[in-house]
Formats: sequence, C-alpha cells, structure tokens
Amino acid sequence: MLKLGVPSKGRLQADTFRWFSDRGIVLRRSDDGREYAGAVEGVDGVELVLLSAGEIPRELGAGRIHLGVTGLDMVREKLPDPDRQVLALAELGFGFADLIVAVPKFWIDVDCMDDLDAVAATFRATHGHRLRVATKYHKLVRAFFQKHAVADYRIVDSQGATEGTIKNLTAEAIADITTSGATLEANHLKVLGDGPILKSQATLFAARDADWDAVRPALQTLATKLNLDLSGL
Repeated sequence: MLKLGVPSKGRLQADTFRWFSDRGIVLRRSDDGREYAGAVEGVDGVELVLLSAGEIPRELGAGRIHLGVTGLDMVREKLPDPDRQVLALAELGFGFADLIVAVPKFWIDVDCMDDLDAVAATFRATHGHRLRVATKYHKLVRAFFQKHAVADYRIVDSQGATEGTIKNLTAEAIADITTSGATLEANHLKVLGDGPILKSQATLFAARDADWDAVRPALQTLATKLNLDLSGL
C-alpha cells in the first residue's frame, strides 16, 4: 500500500482534506476508533496515515511513508539533507507562513541583521553572556545567522508562545513563523528587514528513499488525478 501522511488535526488537516477532495480523492478519518488512521476514496492502493506536521518530515526522510503533506519549514528544519531525502511534488496554496527574526520595537536603531550583530556584541560585553534568541527552528536560524556573520548569540529553545519570551525576560530576540503579523504587533515586536529566513507553505512531498516498486500503479493514478510531475522520482 502507498502510505500518504497527512496532518492529524487542525486547520492544516481540514485544508489538506479539501485540497484532495477538490481533485476527486476523498480522505476520511477512521470511524473505528483508530485516531491516527483513515481511508482514501477515489484511488486504490493508498493508505492514509495521520501524523503531526512535525512527524511527517521524519517519516518521509526514513522512507516509512511514501507521500506526506507538511510545511516547507518543517522539512527544511527537521531533515539533515532535505533535497536528497524528499522531492516537492506540489505546493498546495495554503498554510502560508514566513520564518522571521524579530526584536523589540523600542530597539529603534536595530532594523537589520547588521544592526543585530552590533547589539549582540555590545550586549555580551555589557552583560557577560550572549544575546538570547528564542526559537524552535534551531537549524534554519543558525544557518541564517551564520550567513549574516552574527556570532554573539545563543539559541533558547521555544516550542510555543515564542513571541512572549521577550516580555517574560527569557530572550532578547525571537525567530518564529508569522502569517498576519498580528501576534508580533500585540507583543510590540518588529521584523528585521533582511527578508524572511524562509517562506513556507503546505506542500506535498515524496520520499526519495521509500520502496516505490510495489506502489507504482497507485502512484501513477494519484499523479494523473493530482497533475503531479514524477520525473524526479
């Protein structure tokens, strides 16, 4: 069976179900009490697996599922070699989010990463420790800060309510995803103007290391219904 991983709850699941339904494939949660299983109608030989958006990249990278829907941010953050491990088959047109760096609005002289670099150096000299950046995107943030030659900082892990860490005095800056910017505004934060670290949206990915031999017929049927280009597999 071809295994299709889909987010297990929330808006991302609802939008994914709708996207497939609009193309003649109906995804349903299991009605037998199995929370993380489901059914696929409209194509034979496909099994629905419900996982968290963060688990889907891991399962794709290991080849334990063939296809999966998750955000580009999750794939880029969680996989060590995403370009080799997965292939993006289709951007789905929802789940848009930008991964950004933000600082307090009252830092009036800090508008870009160069400014942040100067503040970080001064902060370390004054306080005796590095400026703290709260985020759950450790890999992506480190690469972005390295690109901009910012070294005097340390990452503070934040798995939720990241925008509040500055108010709570557990960080001086944050790196997080944003859609409307309303939460940043409510917490009196501003986005640095170097552009986002990453622009993300929900995407259908294929696992390059999955066993495709036995599921080719189902894959071809899916590709026809969804208008997918399989030339990279």
